[in-house]
Order: sequence, then C-alpha cells, then structure tokens
Amino acid sequence: MSLPLDGIKVIEIGNFIAGPFCGMLLGDMGADVIKIERPKNGDQTRAMPPMVQGYSASFAALNRNKRSLVLDLKQAQAIAIVRQLAKEADVFLENNRPGVLESLGLGAQDLKAINPNLVYVSASGFGQSGPDRTRAGVNLIVEAFSGTLSVTGLPGEMPMRPGVQTADIFGAMFATYAALSGLISVLRGRGGQIADVSLVEASIAAAAWETAFFLATGEVPERQGHQHRLNAPYQLFLTSDQQYIAIGTPNDALFKRFMQVLGLESWLEDSRFSSYVLRKQNESSLLEVVSPVIASRAVQELEELLRAAGVPCSRMNNIKEVFEDPHIIARKVAVEVDHPVMGKMQAVRNPVILETGALAIRRPAPLLGEHTSEILQELGYTQDQIKAWQESGLLMLSPKA
Repeated sequence: MSLPLDGIKVIEIGNFIAGPFCGMLLGDMGADVIKIERPKNGDQTRAMPPMVQGYSASFAALNRNKRSLVLDLKQAQAIAIVRQLAKEADVFLENNRPGVLESLGLGAQDLKAINPNLVYVSASGFGQSGPDRTRAGVNLIVEAFSGTLSVTGLPGEMPMRPGVQTADIFGAMFATYAALSGLISVLRGRGGQIADVSLVEASIAAAAWETAFFLATGEVPERQGHQHRLNAPYQLFLTSDQQYIAIGTPNDALFKRFMQVLGLESWLEDSRFSSYVLRKQNESSLLEVVSPVIASRAVQELEELLRAAGVPCSRMNNIKEVFEDPHIIARKVAVEVDHPVMGKMQAVRNPVILETGALAIRRPAPLLGEHTSEILQELGYTQDQIKAWQESGLLMLSPKA
C-alpha cells in the first residue's frame, strides 16, 4: 500500500530533536529519508540515555524510517557526494547553526543552483538572519528567550520548565509544515522553496493566548500556576484519595453540568458565576465553592460522574498509566519494533491514522553508517570506490550492515 510521500527523497543533516523529528515525520509518511551523519559518533543523540544493549533508545525514538549515510564533510569528495544526492532529492533538511553548511558549499543557494525544485528547510534556534542568528539555541534556552518559561509555573515562584521538549517539537512541526508546503509549491510548478524556521519564533507562535493578551492590552502575562489564562474553572484539583483530576468548563452549559454533578446547583444563581468572563473575574470565590467538594470525592467516582455528564475531565495519568489505559491499548499507540541491536522493543507509533490504517514503522532507527554502501551504490559508485573511501576515512560502514 503506497503512502502519501512515497517517491519523495529527503536528505537530513541534523542532530538532537528538531531536525530529526521532522525527518522522522516525513519518513513515517513514506519518504526515503537519508540521514547524513559524521564519522565515529554520528548524531549526538546516539550517546543519550537510556541505553539498551549499548544503543540509545532516545535516538531510536527520533530516527525510525530512515537510512544512515556516514560522510566526513571536511573532505571535498564527501561534499561532492552530498551535492549529487541533492540533485536527485526533493527536500533538504538541516538544523545546524546558521552559516555552517554555507561554509561547506551546501547552503540553500548552493543546492538550489543545482536543483531548482529542491525544498530547503533550515531549523535553528534564532533563525537565519538577525543579530542573534549564530547564537546557540538548545531547547531550554529557546524556552527562556521566547517567553515560554515566564508563563509556566506558580505565581511568585521560579518559573518551571515544561516536562517535554516544547521548543524542539514546535520547531520540528513547523519545519514539517514548511517541507510539505514546499513540496506542494513544486507540484504546482512554482519551483522549490527555501524555508527558515526559528525555534524561538515557533515557540512565540504557539503561545497564542499569551501573545494575544499582551498585544491587545500591553500588559505582561503572568504565571497562572494550574489555572487557565481565560477560563474558570479550568485546572487540576486534588481529590480525597490524593489524586489529581483535570477539569475544564469552557462554556456556560458545561459549567452548569459541572455544578450539578457537585451538587452545587444553588450557586448557579450567583451573579458572580453567571458568565464566562465573570467566572474568571471571580475565580478565587468560585474555587472556594468548588474545591472543597472536589476534595471530598475519590478521583474514579468523580471522573465517572463528570464524564457521564459530558464535562471535560481526566485524572492525571503518569506515563505508565497512559500505556495501560484501555483506550490507548485499543488504539495500539505502542507498537513492537524489531531492532537489530536492542531486539524487540516497544515504540510510539505516528499519531496519524490514514484510511488505509496506521503508519507502520517500516525501518527501525538505523545503525551508524548502516546504509552508506547501499546509498552510494544507488548513486552509481562502485564497491571498489566505496572500499577505498572507507579506508581513507571519507565514509564509514556499519559493521552490521
């Protein structure tokens, strides 16, 4: 069964999350993703824990459905090989510091000159222009610069960094969006596109409520803790069995059902709680009414009652509880992958399900240099040339390839 990006060739030169996650998403949709890595160590994520049989599970989670080509880009012949690949490629994806690939002759203008239909996507911390273009921008630094951290955590306390890599993932999603948009441009006969994706700007764009609040009022958004910036109640509550439950009532009808479940119908006549805006303005008073009742109920009982009434809610699951949930099991979110080193392992499938079914993990994350010989032979190089280049250190072949 063909996939949407079957026949699309992607070259990826990237490390850590932003570039590799984008490449993985394109690979999941059927693209042939050639991951170019440096000799000896490859993508720096290969050294990140947890390690299984000496192999990084973190790397495996970000690099499925790819082939690994190891080249020493300090050598002219390696650059020539990449340029030959670029002639036949549809997308060139990179998340190096701005200027690095240009210095090697692999910049956007260099490669567009040999392939006008190439979609060239650069993901970087601060973008390809501006005074901070070469500033180091790993996830935490981007979260701090972009304002993300300033609105995360409890009021008056040190900001709390998000538990997941928000900046990298936001950047990867926008890079994927840019790559797909560029492919459509080519499909429409308009030629390839050059896309500059800044992780800082991706994080700013994702802060929709916060930026709208500031730009409309001139007031600086503050940390809200567990509360929502615009809606009330919309937060975590502690239950009688010391569990947490998330409850949201984003309209009047849901608020009414919520209060009925708690047996607080009489408070619906209180003018302070009669509208969306007024409930937020009088949030402290509202929480004084509802919190003690929630704290007197066990989480399972309360969740069942709220769900039966159609009120959005969920107990707070830890990661183990997520994978044990019957819904997640029924949706087969965790799938088994047979890795050549780590053996049979569980992985999270792509969250998109097409009408033909879920997207398969066709290849486990590649061993370093696993496909070097295969890719070079596809370009027309002989085994003798490949062996000579291996001996010179130009390239690396996986011992298990």
